[in-house]
Amino acid sequence: MKSSRRLAIMGIMLALAGCASLPENLMSKPDVQLRDVQMVGLGFNNQTFLLSFDIHNPNPFPLPVNHVSYGVRLDGQRFASGKTASDFSVPASGDAQFVISVELDLLTTGPQLLSIMRDGTRREVPYQLDGQLGIDIPLTPPVAYRTQGTIRLN
Repeated sequence: MKSSRRLAIMGIMLALAGCASLPENLMSKPDVQLRDVQMVGLGFNNQTFLLSFDIHNPNPFPLPVNHVSYGVRLDGQRFASGKTASDFSVPASGDAQFVISVELDLLTTGPQLLSIMRDGTRREVPYQLDGQLGIDIPLTPPVAYRTQGTIRLN
């Protein structure tokens, strides 16, 4: 009796685990690209940047995004990372844009950042992105993304 009860419980747990990962298996990963980096503020101790991203949803259903975690490297150097609450939706088989405001400490990033920003106005700068999109669909875990490309900086 005990062994059949254990088997039933294990069967239920396996079925629930399969259901919990079902959306991830049915969802294609969206493509996230860095579109623009703009310095919008320069203070005594910090700089404020707007990072603009393009996102493409290859799925036949919309993706409601409720948070974005991100890591951005420019020319091999860590530029910014963090997590921010979001409230946008990427249409089914469509595209959307989102913007993140980032404040950086001049003392820790100053010399490297100034060199990258100066060079980025004259040439394409390689970038790498990685992070996760929090999708507001029940039982859907965050969707990881990782891309690389080049960008001309403003």
